[in-house]
Amino acid sequence: MPTDTPTDTLTDLFEEHRPMLLGVAYRMLGRAADAEDVVQEAWLRWTAEDRAEVREPRAFLVRITTRLAIDRLRQAQTRRESYVGPWLPEPVVTDFGPSVPDTAERALLSDSVSLAVLVVLESLSPLERAVFVLREAFGFPFAEIAATLDRSEAAVRQLAGRARRHVDEGKPRYDVDPVERRDLTERFLSAAAGGDLGGLLALLAPDVRLVGDSGGKSKAPLRIIDSADKVGRFVAATAEGAHERFEFRFVELNGAPALLALADGKPDSVFQIEVRDGRIQCVYIIRNPDKLHGLEEAAAL
Repeated sequence: MPTDTPTDTLTDLFEEHRPMLLGVAYRMLGRAADAEDVVQEAWLRWTAEDRAEVREPRAFLVRITTRLAIDRLRQAQTRRESYVGPWLPEPVVTDFGPSVPDTAERALLSDSVSLAVLVVLESLSPLERAVFVLREAFGFPFAEIAATLDRSEAAVRQLAGRARRHVDEGKPRYDVDPVERRDLTERFLSAAAGGDLGGLLALLAPDVRLVGDSGGKSKAPLRIIDSADKVGRFVAATAEGAHERFEFRFVELNGAPALLALADGKPDSVFQIEVRDGRIQCVYIIRNPDKLHGLEEAAAL
């Protein structure tokens, strides 16, 4: 190891910044497992680096993590072209803990990790996504982002402007009380489990969308379902009797209430809704088992 810095000091410095590094990598990649891999690679590079070359540990770690995430994102985008059905981010339990006491900061972090925003980020170029994540989610100054990406500050500002406009056009333009979202989720589950089509239609916006992600590894729609009638009929037909087949648990995923369905105590599905004007605007269903492993601890609680 080309450094005279004690290993425990290196570890302490890295662990101090690990939550932020994981946050950057996850928002870049939409997969917790990929984010962990990137941060582990950043750790290896951190321990191998000549300490004399590292003046600002935080800046160095963010730079390495971001560049590794960009490389992996480029590879992932190629693989996702052959993904079976719609692709959704891997859901993660969000608990920002006592390190984020400010309500406004907590809301910003929750918004930047929401399923709706992460879906929009998928349409950005890797560089645009990196700039958006560093600037909008973590508040990095443009000059620091420019150094991280080895671009001019002017170029970074252009990337930030394009990314911000694209996200504003694609993300939901409404804020919903978590209590209201949970209430609508409970009513949705009750109507669905009872096969109550009328009850479902009363909850759904006319232009509601249902997006299911199975990766071809379990049952879920292979195309996005549009309109209240189609979504309502699909849900009523497939979810009737769900209370008898699954155990349901409320958890906070990606900054919002969600339903975790358990089969024999194991995560089977995640359901989360977007709400506008008191009605359900979008239903997300994640059933790809590869994306549910990270919820096993939540299932065991």
